[in-house]
Amino acid sequence: MRIKFTEGKSEQVQKLYSDMLDILKAVGIPVDTLPSDRRREKMAGACLATGQIIKSFKDAKSVMNGSFLKTKDIIKFENDYYGEDISLGSYDDIRRKDLKPLLDEGLVINSSELDQAATNDPNRGYTLSAPFATLLRAYNTSKWETQLFKFTEIHLKAKEELGRKRAMERIPVTLPSGVTLELSTGEHNLLQKKIVEDFLSLYGMGAEVLYIGDSIDKFLHRDTEALQQLHITLEHGTLPDIVAYSRERNLLFLIEAYHSSNPMDNERVSSLKQLVADCEASVVYVTAFLSKTEGLKHLKEIAWNTEVWFANEPNHMIHLNGHKFLEAYK
Repeated sequence: MRIKFTEGKSEQVQKLYSDMLDILKAVGIPVDTLPSDRRREKMAGACLATGQIIKSFKDAKSVMNGSFLKTKDIIKFENDYYGEDISLGSYDDIRRKDLKPLLDEGLVINSSELDQAATNDPNRGYTLSAPFATLLRAYNTSKWETQLFKFTEIHLKAKEELGRKRAMERIPVTLPSGVTLELSTGEHNLLQKKIVEDFLSLYGMGAEVLYIGDSIDKFLHRDTEALQQLHITLEHGTLPDIVAYSRERNLLFLIEAYHSSNPMDNERVSSLKQLVADCEASVVYVTAFLSKTEGLKHLKEIAWNTEVWFANEPNHMIHLNGHKFLEAYK
């Protein structure tokens, strides 16, 4: 597949990228529908790096090699071997954009599929599925057509099995409206369930959940109309884990479920303030932790004028500033 490459890639790397895109297209990944050549380029690079392919598809590693790379390792691999210049801070884009279609199709798998680790655990790693790696090794050989036919059969069965497995491993969560959603398994989503069912029932003052993301489906639930009425723009990667709104008090709750990243630190709050710059509601920034013990480890990271809540002590909160409560003592 011919695309316009960014500068810095050798002819050998460009050939690897083009061939990878042809292979992805052959197995049903809709690379043509991606919005730009850069997105196609990044998907190809992430897939190649996940298989730790440097010069030839014959080098492709898979789960059978016990070979897993974390998102930052994937970025480093691309920078070292493919002439990329991707910031290490872009690790979330690797997971949510470049690898997601490949994960959904089962071409790339992560350790959470094997050992029940939390889906967004920072220690998880990514690798190629064994059938896909076998197919890659057959590319440009006399075995390609035969292996593509075999892969298609095996892949369809594996995809069905993966779908059944994922369907069984769900966490039900009931929104204040009574609607029930199913989150993927993991401690992060278990905490989100507690935020919706415990925190909002105690402190939400009738708040409706306008948005909740899932590790697999970033937009699992969103009330686009209500968000637009509040002048909140849906920007992928910017939204907190949960957005809720109390019409009674005109309060907007922006809540991060802290499992391994993204507490309400100064940088995060500054980013979210841009998101709600045109919103006329009063904004409440909340970091939620599963336990007080875990939360206190990260308290120094939390920004002033935000709230901290512990799921194991749901009837209490910490407010990081006291001036607005001093009137209560007069």
